[in-house]
Amino acid sequence: MPESAIEIDGLRKSYGDVEAVRGIDLRVERGEVFALLGPNGAGKTTTVEILEGHRDRSGGEVRVLGHDPGRGARALKERLGIVLQQTGVDEYLTVREVVAMVAGYYPRPRDVDEVIALTGLSEQRDRRVKQLSGGQRRRVDLAAALAGDPELLFLDEPTTGFDPSARRQAWDTIRDLAALGKTIFLTTHFMDEAQALAHRLAIIARGEIVAVGTADELIGAGSATSRIRFRLSGEQGVPDRFGARRSGSAWELETEAPTRTLHALTEWALGADADLADLEVTRRSLEDVYLQLTAEGSGA
Repeated sequence: MPESAIEIDGLRKSYGDVEAVRGIDLRVERGEVFALLGPNGAGKTTTVEILEGHRDRSGGEVRVLGHDPGRGARALKERLGIVLQQTGVDEYLTVREVVAMVAGYYPRPRDVDEVIALTGLSEQRDRRVKQLSGGQRRRVDLAAALAGDPELLFLDEPTTGFDPSARRQAWDTIRDLAALGKTIFLTTHFMDEAQALAHRLAIIARGEIVAVGTADELIGAGSATSRIRFRLSGEQGVPDRFGARRSGSAWELETEAPTRTLHALTEWALGADADLADLEVTRRSLEDVYLQLTAEGSGA
C-alpha cells in the first residue's frame, strides 16, 4: 500500500489553447484532512475531477489509493466517497431508503442506521427527502457518500448554503470522520472552514499550486504577521519611523513584533498628547494570505 492517499506529479490539463492546470505536484497523506483553496477558474475543480476519475488529464502522473483514477477501476471506486456541490437523489425516497439503496452498490457497506446516526439524521430517517431543509439534504448527500464505508472522501464545498449552526454541525461530522481514520479531500471558499478542519491545505491560482502547509505555516510565512489599526483626531500624523499608512479615516501599520511596536507607538502617543482611538491589533489571517497569493488574477 502506498504511504500517501493521493500522489500528484506534474499534473496538467488543457482545453484547446487554454492550460487550466499547469504541472502541479501534491501529496495527501492517509488519515489527513486536506483542503484545496482557490478562486473560481483557478483549476481547482478540474484537479478534483481528475482525482475522482471524472475527467482525463493532459499530462503528469496521478495515483489515488495506489490506482490511476483515469482507468476507472472498480477496485478504486469501491473505496471512494464523493459529495458533489449538487446531487440528485430521489426526493420521494426516505432518508433511510436513499442510504440503503446506495449501500447496496458496495461489496462491504457500512451499517445503514450507523451512517444515518453519524450524519445526524436519526430523527429524519423516515422522512422523505423533499420534506427536508437544505442543510438536512446536504447531510443526506454526505450519508450517501459514506454508505460504502470509503477510505477516501471528496467533499466539494460541503457547507455552501448552510446557516451558521448547520455549518458547525457539519464540521463536527467531518471531524468525527477524520477520527475514524478517513482521508478527506475538501474544497471550500470559507477560510474559517479550512482553518478549522484541515491538517494541511494548498492554495491554487492560475493553474498552479502557490502555497502548501498548515494554516499556521502559511499565515506565518508573510513578512508581517500582525496589523495595528487606530484613528487620530484632527490632522495629526504618525512619525515616519512606524511605517504607518492611511486607510480611510484610520491609520494602519504591519509588524512582526506587535508588542514592541505597540509599546513604542503608545509611548509616542503619550508624549505627543495623541489619542489612539479605536486601537486594535489583529493577526494576519488565512484570508489575508489567500487574497495576497491569488491577487494577480483567477487564471484559467
